[in-house]
Amino acid sequence: MSIAYHSGYGHTAVIAEAVRAGAAEAGAEVHLIKVDEITDEQWETLDRSDAIVFGSPTYMGTASGAFHVFAEESSKRWFQLAWKDKLAAGFTNSASKSGDELHTLQFFQILAGQHGMHWVNLGLHPGWNSSTGSENDLNRLGFFAGAAARTNSDEGPEAVHKADVATAGHLGRRVTETAKVFVRGRVAA
Repeated sequence: MSIAYHSGYGHTAVIAEAVRAGAAEAGAEVHLIKVDEITDEQWETLDRSDAIVFGSPTYMGTASGAFHVFAEESSKRWFQLAWKDKLAAGFTNSASKSGDELHTLQFFQILAGQHGMHWVNLGLHPGWNSSTGSENDLNRLGFFAGAAARTNSDEGPEAVHKADVATAGHLGRRVTETAKVFVRGRVAA
């Protein structure tokens, strides 16, 4: 599995690391790839991966400019259908409580769809949406399409909420478990 991500100020890197840790815990070999520093060798790693998890902060209602550059560069893979039938998932971080994170996740879904990839959703009910809920619940922000985090803009990466980190770890485990099923099915076919 590879995690292709951009992190402008370090908050999204915390989430990327949590996805990596969850995936590794579930048995995946995981490659963290910073899309704004991507090398030819890392592009080849993405091509070999069974799953690619996309990650970016949400800036101005969408993924960061650096991630958009990566997405456009991936068109070389699109022409070759290099990522067809791989698994895909995504995560984002924003400072606002409703910072249009869903649009970033939908951008990732469309990118994956254009590549012919299969999207893996978060697979959790929303947390913190009842009188018995807590801001410490998994999926405290209530996203279904992927993992979302919210961190105050005047705080550093150490302030990323522990529940958002745990939710990202869940996403990493879920993608890994789904990839195991897909790989076994591919071998059986």
